[in-house]
Amino acid sequence: MTSISRRVFLQTVGGAAWASAAFGSYAIALEPGFRLEVTPYHVFPRGWTPGLRVRAAVLSDIHACEPWMSPSRIRAICEVANALQPDVVFLLGDYSGGHTFMTQPVTPEQWSEPLSILRAPLGVYAVLGNHDWMHGPLPGMPSDDAEGVKRGLALAGARLLENDAARLVKDGAPFWVVGVGDQIAGPRGLPPTADIPKALARVGDDAPALLLAHEPHAFRLAPARVSLTLAGHTHGGQINIPYVQNRFARVFDDLVYGHIVEGGRDLIISAGLGTTHAPVRFMRPPEIVDLTIDGAAPLAATI
Repeated sequence: MTSISRRVFLQTVGGAAWASAAFGSYAIALEPGFRLEVTPYHVFPRGWTPGLRVRAAVLSDIHACEPWMSPSRIRAICEVANALQPDVVFLLGDYSGGHTFMTQPVTPEQWSEPLSILRAPLGVYAVLGNHDWMHGPLPGMPSDDAEGVKRGLALAGARLLENDAARLVKDGAPFWVVGVGDQIAGPRGLPPTADIPKALARVGDDAPALLLAHEPHAFRLAPARVSLTLAGHTHGGQINIPYVQNRFARVFDDLVYGHIVEGGRDLIISAGLGTTHAPVRFMRPPEIVDLTIDGAAPLAATI
């Protein structure tokens, strides 16, 4: 090898090493641990009451753990959510940590305190996720059948909707918030807790209903009675590069991220806040969903 080719080779290897280090630093440290986006959606779901506008802050997949999702970071996220001045706050499950790599647990008593600062006139409503049932504060820790998470949500002042519904009223117009149990996990030795018919049976009138679910598959199982479904679980793919996204699309039947409309029905999937399997995010930063639900039809474009 000539000195010139050797120099080019070493520069190439060195550049690749620096690029790999930079990617790792960003994907492991910066994006999951420091970035936060507020993602706005303005939806006009079928069956929603004309003139009824509801603004919701949606937080999903907190996966509390040190150092990426510490109590202080959760508090900062909740402060951003409060600054949006939502009418209602929705929490979509997976409060427990999702990985053990270089982490320390954050207990429900620890993450409940920052969640307790969430403020909205219509309240805070929550569902459980698969990690909340499957293990303790981190994977590998014994499950307590979600008792700790339920206690944490109660301490935070959130109402848990486990196959249940709540009737809310905004500006004199009622609507229902329906929460379904997890579709993957449940108490040890028992099947998953999800029961959409049971949850919808709690709806007592014909006011519009929106569905809170951890996994997005609930969208295709819900009847037309549901105007809008909100879900998390996928982390939006967590690593937003073609190979990984294609794999997630296959696993989740293309229900991975964002606003999806099928048959005139609306689904919004949050990218969530924390991480699972490994503390890595790339081109899919943690997000708060800033959601406006409106009953007024959008104006037709004029020519």
